[in-house]
Amino acid sequence: MLTGKFFIVDLQINGDVYVDESSRLIYATDASAYREKPLKVVLPVDKHDIISLVKYANEHKLSLIPRGAGTSLAGQVVGDGIVVDTTRYMNKILEINREEKWVRLEPGVILDELNLMLKKDKLFFAPETSTSNRCVIGGMIGNNSSGLHSLIYGTTREHLLAVKAILSDGSEVEFKELSAGEFEEKCRLNSLEGRIYRHIKALLSEKKNREKIIEEFPHPAVVRRNTGYALDELINNELFVNNTKRKFNFSKLIAGSEGTLAFITEAKLGLTVLPPENKALVCVHLNSVMEAIRANLIALKYKPGAVELMDDKILELSKKNIEQQKNRFFIKGNPGALLMIEFARDTMEEIIKISDEMVDEMSRSGLGYHFPLIAGEDIRKVWNLRKAGLGVLSNLPGDARPVSVTEDTSVIPQQLEAYITDFNKLLKKYNLECVYHAHISVGELHLRPILNLKDEDDVKMFRTIAFETAKLVKKYRGSLSGEHGDGRLRGEFIPVMAGNEIYQWFIDLKRVWDPLSLFNKGKIVDSLPMNTFLRYEPGRQTPDIETIFDFSDTGGILRAAEKCNGSGDCRKTEITGGGMCPSYMATRNESATTRARANLLREFITKGGRDNPFNHPEVYEVLDLCLSCKACKAECPSNVDMAKLKAEFLQHYYDKNGILLRSRMIAYITSINKIGILVPRLFNFFLRNRFFSTLIKKLSGFAEKRSIPLLNRQSLHSYLRKNKKNINIALKADSPEVVLFIDEFTNYNDTEIGIKTIKLLNKLGYRVLTPRAAESGRTFISKGLLRTARKKAIKNITLFSELVGENRVLIGTEPSAILSFRDEYPDLVRGSLQEKAKALSKNVFMLEEFICREFEKGMIKTEQFTNKSLKIKLHGHCQQKAIASVASTVQALSIPCNYSIEEIPSGCCGMAGSFGYEKEHYDVSMKVGELVLFPAIRNSSAETVFVAPGTSCRHQILDGTGKRALHPAEVLFEALGGNTG
Repeated sequence: MLTGKFFIVDLQINGDVYVDESSRLIYATDASAYREKPLKVVLPVDKHDIISLVKYANEHKLSLIPRGAGTSLAGQVVGDGIVVDTTRYMNKILEINREEKWVRLEPGVILDELNLMLKKDKLFFAPETSTSNRCVIGGMIGNNSSGLHSLIYGTTREHLLAVKAILSDGSEVEFKELSAGEFEEKCRLNSLEGRIYRHIKALLSEKKNREKIIEEFPHPAVVRRNTGYALDELINNELFVNNTKRKFNFSKLIAGSEGTLAFITEAKLGLTVLPPENKALVCVHLNSVMEAIRANLIALKYKPGAVELMDDKILELSKKNIEQQKNRFFIKGNPGALLMIEFARDTMEEIIKISDEMVDEMSRSGLGYHFPLIAGEDIRKVWNLRKAGLGVLSNLPGDARPVSVTEDTSVIPQQLEAYITDFNKLLKKYNLECVYHAHISVGELHLRPILNLKDEDDVKMFRTIAFETAKLVKKYRGSLSGEHGDGRLRGEFIPVMAGNEIYQWFIDLKRVWDPLSLFNKGKIVDSLPMNTFLRYEPGRQTPDIETIFDFSDTGGILRAAEKCNGSGDCRKTEITGGGMCPSYMATRNESATTRARANLLREFITKGGRDNPFNHPEVYEVLDLCLSCKACKAECPSNVDMAKLKAEFLQHYYDKNGILLRSRMIAYITSINKIGILVPRLFNFFLRNRFFSTLIKKLSGFAEKRSIPLLNRQSLHSYLRKNKKNINIALKADSPEVVLFIDEFTNYNDTEIGIKTIKLLNKLGYRVLTPRAAESGRTFISKGLLRTARKKAIKNITLFSELVGENRVLIGTEPSAILSFRDEYPDLVRGSLQEKAKALSKNVFMLEEFICREFEKGMIKTEQFTNKSLKIKLHGHCQQKAIASVASTVQALSIPCNYSIEEIPSGCCGMAGSFGYEKEHYDVSMKVGELVLFPAIRNSSAETVFVAPGTSCRHQILDGTGKRALHPAEVLFEALGGNTG
């Protein structure tokens, strides 16, 4: 994955094969607690590659492990065989039949991307998982996934019409509905397919066997049931029941089989008409989970589309996530539990009537204290808060975490209170706490006991709790696995759930389909003890590693990397939206995800054994495509700040291996510019001249196609010296004051922006103080020279702590520079300086943030600006999106009454500071730009004005589209000058 293809002599396929250590480690984990290094990683192109793989695995007696997005919670895609990742190439939608409402596609298609394509036809694939923006259809079939609206849409199995697959002998089959006659024809085949049909006929034709299945399997009213192989789904058809016209369909067994029976190459899915557009959520605030369970039964009377639960522990952890803080807008007080109840009807009047009746009944029953009705775009925010539940659990301090062990149990909703009462007794018996969330409407709560899987005693408890819970679920005729599957987490307890006789039938079924355990060995049957092959080695001490950044809030740098729980939020694409992770979006390589980087960093730091635990070229290589855009800090529910981890790693790696000349040049670009500004015309001549420019780029390792930023004819400080008398003129002595941070980019390259910022603030009535400060240190941070960055931070904290306060704030124009005060500075310094840095950060603002604040206070008015019309398209800066918000820029640019602002839904522009200048990164940089940003600009009308607060973003837009983007200060300054009122 990191160093190209590695072909094995006797495995000839068109896809990619990787055998390097890093790729194997990257695929050694998923979103579960398990870790096992595979032998190889293969990215097949088509079914022919799968057939070749099956033959190869048969010959060498290896296991094939089908993998999608790797979001499985029960270890389904972890093992010592060949991991087969279908997401890179086998991701095509093959056919859509809008009249008959079905779609035919390959297993690597992402759910949200499918539904976005279907939306124009008012159709969708109904099962909706919380991982819908990255999970793929193959994985959904394997786990029989469901999601938020399973109350009305059921599970994937109900919508799966047919599958094409490769059997364990390499033969291709199609499983679909069969009449009785067609079934008999299959039984007469002299092939593995024929043996499969004959076996199931022999097993299910016996009435006593069918009765045994009905007796032992979960209650039919349990919507989410996915324990073992779905034999109960194969007995209710015309072959075995007289009063039904339902056809036999083996695809119902394939759903939920976790890739253990056959390798899916194609699926045919039934589609559903989109529900009414009128929707609303009633977010019921309750005092406890038990109250929520009772309130759920009332909610179900009113036929909601979904009812979801979040407990107080998850809600508290969501406060610490930058992205989720914005989604908590509706929460009042500190509820012990929250029910999110969705209604969809033809009119809002119907929804309001139903919700009022429901709230009235709950209130009369003494349930709930606050019942906000959420509609419109705010619904998405609420669901995003709910979907982040799994990820934010990784923010719990220390090594003890809510673990996936009993999180998938499902019982009839009417029995949920009794079941949870018994489950709580079980927790009390072992002195454990638990987190509760998820699909309460169908009786499935994700119950996560808090355990430390680094502790040997808790690892034993891990298995004890699982076994005790299995017996408890059996008591209530529930399903031990509702939607997350058995995998290696629950496979051991299937005999408890289904009984030994039926478990033997499962083993026999597996042997008929897959005699050599070719497909996903050790899952569902023949599982190892569930507390073996865990991600962390029990009893091993977490090393205390000295760092430059302060990682004390996570308990050290290793635990900061361990916060990645593998949920794969970093596998979002430009189609599904968001900023994380731009290099993954451009390459679609797992190695380019935040998850891969965090896992590899964890793996190699944990190894130890060297005088410098960071001296690993493998980690250096996997971090190379990290753009340090900071999107992960905000969008990753676990708050994995890969930019911070990368910078820390680089400093220590350089200590052992030295610093590249190019990295030094970038870090010390201010020093170079300081010399160049003495003779700016000569300096710029060399940068403009084709011969000299190409020579400089070749010698230093910069991309020849990339233009280099030119110096202004004078620095901003030079301008201020020469125009001292013209600054703050015509202002009263008691006019409010602000301090402008003149960063290194504005000082040397974007001088005009700095000048217009000062004039803008003066015109708005603010005196501008311009002390000479140290550079921000941004270039040193981005290249990992943290000791030098710390020196810059100390100087700036010391200087501005004396000048800045609540009534005189610090303002900056370059997001990456000014936001360093809020983001990196408090972590770079220690002791009393750290307290000063934190205090200072509260009074540090981007220019647009300050303007919005003053506008809201009435200090700045719309009437001061032009009333002319202007159409603006805005690209927000990465660090601004992560640390602050683009909303302030939109609001500030909207102050002129006739300015129309459209935010381009782009992530990173692709330049990312120096990343896009570097020769080996240029192509990826431009691919990132082409995802959303460049097309949005090219497709704009001629009169559109483009705005980008970041200097790198403006440069990337110019290089990629030939269009000049303005800074917000320039637009607002012109809006003041153009006042016609």
